[in-house]
Amino acid sequence: MTGIDSFATAPMWAGFIAFVLAMLALDLFVLGGNKAHRVSVKEAGCWVAAWVSMALAFAGLLWWHLDGSAGRELADRKALEFITGYLIEQSLSVDNMFVFVMIFKYFAVPPELQRRVLLYGVLGAIIMRAAMILAGVWLVQQFAWILYLFGAFLMATGIKMLIFAEHQPDLAQNPLLRWLRRHMRITPGFHGDKFSVRLDGVRWVTPMFLVLVMIEASDLVFAVDSIPAIFAVTTDPFIVFTSNIFAIMGLRALYFLLADMSERFHLLKYGLALVLVFIGAKMLAAPWFHLTVQWSLAIVGAVILASVLLSLRRGGAAPR
Repeated sequence: MTGIDSFATAPMWAGFIAFVLAMLALDLFVLGGNKAHRVSVKEAGCWVAAWVSMALAFAGLLWWHLDGSAGRELADRKALEFITGYLIEQSLSVDNMFVFVMIFKYFAVPPELQRRVLLYGVLGAIIMRAAMILAGVWLVQQFAWILYLFGAFLMATGIKMLIFAEHQPDLAQNPLLRWLRRHMRITPGFHGDKFSVRLDGVRWVTPMFLVLVMIEASDLVFAVDSIPAIFAVTTDPFIVFTSNIFAIMGLRALYFLLADMSERFHLLKYGLALVLVFIGAKMLAAPWFHLTVQWSLAIVGAVILASVLLSLRRGGAAPR
């Protein structure tokens, strides 16, 4: 493999990054994302609709630009790659939402403080994802065979998720959390939305700092699954990056919309595990069997929809 196929120009990269920075600045300084605020289900629903609409609008703009500059065939292919990648990343990010629920419950984070810590979590996630995507693109460019390693890893991860879908990890035994508690001065309670405070001339971190570290760590773990997954759809760095970022930017609103109903979607973890197994198998079978992006989109969408509908049909919490 001598290079990565990408249509994106420097102005397109700059424009998208400027859009992301503008949206973050809007949230921080205009909409009060850096202040304590309890997000209602209605507000979260509006933001979920807004982010999904912006992602679809981006796909439309991408298609329109390429249709006029590179032809209908490339426009159709890249727009479909983006939509498929976005669906995969958004679906896999839902599993991250379950972890957020567990972290907030464990630390008993007041609802009005959750918005700010998730905003900073998004900022950290964007930086981590950008670095990991660049590393992944470089690896694929230098060693094309690494896609098969990605496929095997995703299949193994999906099978592990199927086996341990009902397992609830014990945060108290988390190695990172235990290390932080041994090596840092931590206040016994929250101090508003502050991550650290000075008491008697000594700097202490608050439980909010621990929450932020655990959220960033969880996103790092999930990025290891989600970024290889999108390479089953495309190796174009612009598509990989933009679909990831749109999914991350919408994750916070999705959390506030579904957090209180997370137990109703207990079968969704099985659906996400099957998606990982399918994507891994697709990557491993690539030399002998080519599945189009259209079929990949249809299968991933069908698995996720089926797991959601079956969860709602069964109702209640997961069986114990």
